Amino acid sequence: MKNKFNYGEATLDDFQYAISQYGWAVYEDALAPELISEIQEDLIAAYHTRRQVQIENGIEVNMEGTLHHILERDNFGLHFLEQMFCDKEMRHFLDGNYILNGMSGVINMKNDRPYVQNVHRDLRSFTGSLKLMIQMIVLLDDFTTANGATYLLSGSHKTDARPDDAFFYKHADRAIAKKGSIIVFDSNLWHAAGKNETDGPRRVLTLSFTKPYFKPQFDFPRFLGYEFGISLDENLRQVVGYNARIPADLYEFYQPVHLRMYQPGQG
Repeated sequence: MKNKFNYGEATLDDFQYAISQYGWAVYEDALAPELISEIQEDLIAAYHTRRQVQIENGIEVNMEGTLHHILERDNFGLHFLEQMFCDKEMRHFLDGNYILNGMSGVINMKNDRPYVQNVHRDLRSFTGSLKLMIQMIVLLDDFTTANGATYLLSGSHKTDARPDDAFFYKHADRAIAKKGSIIVFDSNLWHAAGKNETDGPRRVLTLSFTKPYFKPQFDFPRFLGYEFGISLDENLRQVVGYNARIPADLYEFYQPVHLRMYQPGQG
């Protein structure tokens, strides 16, 4: 398959062919070992916090190993985003500026059966040739058939019909790749996490990016703080969503252009 590249060496033509033909592309050797270690360490406390909330709210079933909205001031999140991984590919796919829609993680362990192992796509509505969202999977461990490498049904981003499970698992490809790789795929693509049959973890980050006017899963600027956004560089402010906010009162709405919550160039 012509959809696996060394990070930094693939051209936009390579990406365009892979994402249009298969719906996904793999970029190997993207993350430095130091960054991988930083993320792995931060996931421990992040999971503990989120698991407690899941249990307190009575939604812990089929949520094992899932961590949602892990962008925080003091963890790896901003450090990761400022690397601008696959920036040119996402700008090409989304035809311009984009923002973070969601930043989560999965710690896939033996005997866990979280909802991400169900066949699904990450957009509720099929958008066809209208590209609104793109997904990113960041491998923090090697992906193998034994530890639950993700299933991706190549070409399924071109049709609205959900494949039945028998067809999906017979025809889907497995995302076999090394730790530090990045997988990007069209959000219309049908996929599923595999079951981990080993004694070790299979850890990933899962991110989604959208056109700026698309509603994000989480209000990152409000969570991090509006004043905090002033300290970020221009690229990071854009990606985190500080340039595509919604005014909450008339004083926030009636502002000079450079102070408006929704900035020019957001679509």
